Amino acid sequence: MRKFHLAIILSALLIPAAAFAQQNFDPWRGAVPDQKAKSENKVEKKTAQTKTKAAGGDTLTLETTKGTIVIRLRTDIAPGHAARLRQLASEGFYNNVPFHRVIDGFMAQTGDGQNGDGTGGSKHPDLKAEFSSVPFRRGIVGMARKGGNNNSANSQFFIMFAEQSALNGQYTVVGEVVSGMNVVDKINKGEPPRTPDRITRAVPGK
Repeated sequence: MRKFHLAIILSALLIPAAAFAQQNFDPWRGAVPDQKAKSENKVEKKTAQTKTKAAGGDTLTLETTKGTIVIRLRTDIAPGHAARLRQLASEGFYNNVPFHRVIDGFMAQTGDGQNGDGTGGSKHPDLKAEFSSVPFRRGIVGMARKGGNNNSANSQFFIMFAEQSALNGQYTVVGEVVSGMNVVDKINKGEPPRTPDRITRAVPGK
């Protein structure tokens, strides 16, 4: 009887995992919470204004249902991907788009202005990977891609809650949050969230 109960429990755990793996864009696994998050929040508040000013015009401002997030776009290491985010923001593509996959202690994913559920992209062609040595730590913004195809990033991106070294060199780093990580932390969690938060408006260079 105990073996039977154990089999039922294992089946219940495996079914969601199998469904998760069928998602078109990046079925994330192995999320590791960042134990340094609380101390980093204090540093963010002190340095956000300085970083935002230093970022100049290469920024993407996300006005969301939880508040404002400012991203410094890394045009130095991922010019093609940075240009795509600015282009889509200018086109209004990201307006009212949900954060459709938000994993506590790992990352918040958004950018599907086509379907809103993580299965879509934009009318523009997919991008070739622009990998770099920048590590995926808290606040880093990376480009989502389809399955194992490195050259399939299009419109979706994710913001890291915590460091995840397994992503290093595997995904394109396109930017870094310089203001508003406290807002990112408040985004409703879930895969998908029951009530997803949204980008109400995305503004390039603000």
